[in-house]
Amino acid sequence: MGELSTLLRLPYTDTVVVVGAVVLGVTSGVLGAFTVLRRRSMVGDAVAHSTLPGVCLAFLVAGVKDVPSLLVGAAAAGLVAALLMVGIERVGRIRPDAAIGVVLSGFFCLGVVLLTHIGSSGNADQAGLENYLFGQAAGLLERDVAMMGAVGGAGLLVVVLLRRALTTTLFDPGFAGAIGLPVRAVEALMTGLLVVAVVVGVRVVGAILMVAMLVIPTVTARQLADRFTVVLALAGLVGAVVGATGSLTATKAELPTGPVVILVGFAVVVAALTLAPGRGLLWRALRDRRRPAGLRS
Repeated sequence: MGELSTLLRLPYTDTVVVVGAVVLGVTSGVLGAFTVLRRRSMVGDAVAHSTLPGVCLAFLVAGVKDVPSLLVGAAAAGLVAALLMVGIERVGRIRPDAAIGVVLSGFFCLGVVLLTHIGSSGNADQAGLENYLFGQAAGLLERDVAMMGAVGGAGLLVVVLLRRALTTTLFDPGFAGAIGLPVRAVEALMTGLLVVAVVVGVRVVGAILMVAMLVIPTVTARQLADRFTVVLALAGLVGAVVGATGSLTATKAELPTGPVVILVGFAVVVAALTLAPGRGLLWRALRDRRRPAGLRS
């Protein structure tokens, strides 16, 4: 990390933040694509909010603010929340948006209650737990970034190895079942990949803003490409650029990293929706103007 700090001409702590934001961008861009293209983006929001009680319970069990333990707790709570949403939707026979709302509000409120309880317990080591709610990239350490890279890298490796099964199930679950793929298991794996992305990013942008990092790269990439493999690659690239640009801007301007990263991502999405060749609003407006009056839609 020291050599990279010299190369980027940044202080060591700022370099750690930038690398962490890039890891977040690549991971959330690629893994989040499966959720966005399944039209289940709000599941990502619910899972992100559901990590808060997992972090609090992990702290209460461990008694110390140990990052690996807290992330394990966040992952466990995220998986439970995802399974609970599916269960409520199928068993209770209610709409997916209602199931998401029930789980998101319940888990998030539990997290706030636990966070308040821990804050009043007098345990001095609890300071900083609220950062999992809003994010605090400035508090990242090199070992935290290494852990983020390892977890995210494992998720990306799963995508590379099982790309065909994931793609087939994503776009045509009926055909996937007909050729013998375990559709339910693959869908559960997609949910697991979503949890991985959330766990990687919650330290940087927090539970509240994490959904934006799951959505922004894929929306941008989808404006620029049609082939799924290209969309995945572009989503990872867009996530990396947004993470790097936002974190560098935040460190130079001494602003909170998470919100600045999301604002940069928002600007990128608006630019893609407006200027993307063939699909952007500006291109479509110009194309309509060139058409004969009787052929305009």
